[in-house]
Amino acid sequence: MTYNKMFFPIGGGEELRDRIHGALLIGKYFQAHLEILKSEAKPSQIMRIDESLPPDVLKELNAMVKARQEEDLNINEVILKEESKKMDVTLSNRRIKGSPTAEIITGSGYRSKLIEQESKYCDVVIVAAPPKGKITSTFESTVTKSGKPAIMFPRKMKTFSAKKLLIGWNNSPEVARAVTLAIPLMQKAKKVHLVTSKEYTKDSIQIKKLQSFLLCHDIELTYEIIKTTKVPGEALLKHSKEGGYDMIIAGAFGHKGFKELMLGGTTKYLLKNTTIPVFMSH
Repeated sequence: MTYNKMFFPIGGGEELRDRIHGALLIGKYFQAHLEILKSEAKPSQIMRIDESLPPDVLKELNAMVKARQEEDLNINEVILKEESKKMDVTLSNRRIKGSPTAEIITGSGYRSKLIEQESKYCDVVIVAAPPKGKITSTFESTVTKSGKPAIMFPRKMKTFSAKKLLIGWNNSPEVARAVTLAIPLMQKAKKVHLVTSKEYTKDSIQIKKLQSFLLCHDIELTYEIIKTTKVPGEALLKHSKEGGYDMIIAGAFGHKGFKELMLGGTTKYLLKNTTIPVFMSH
């Protein structure tokens, strides 16, 4: 399997150009087709318009909302055109083999519902890290509703590579799934290294089984057991920085629920502090 089609929903907030630039970097690296979703909520959803308003007032409000949405879409299209030109990415509504491509698609309705539906038709979803690590509806829907692996990238990312990969292993179903889905990544990487702690790994037998599994896919895995800190995720991120890794492979969260685990633990720390992309799976 290769990552030929990627899905990236544009949420609200600042750093729009940076986020589009980051998504294009990832799409270009994989020579993939990048589908960028711009949602357009209905006027009544944005302004809570009362349908009992006089027809002329309702018409004027609808026109105002439509004009604003068209302005926002135009801004997105201009930025995409400018950034694509800089990066030699072709604007196209379909994939061109051997060449990175990108397009903006639109949908009308609640953003979270649109993301849930439209994200199902891709190999991997791309999502910018939420501002200050605070979960947004766009982020949550992208990671939890697509059924696809996700690549979360820093909101301001100048370069992208996946040559040196670091697996944060905690022996959970989520990280096991992420490792399996990241096989195409690891097969093309120059180095794949795993870090874990005694909290999750009592001995090296289980890790050696993982090494054996990955060797079936021609992936050589090195590993080490490191000391953790009182802050979950801190040791993992520190190790990634010191080792000059390009990306972390980690499980997103467990069965207790997304928001509950995001309020503490490794994932929240990564969301707030990581300076490199994180490959994750629900």
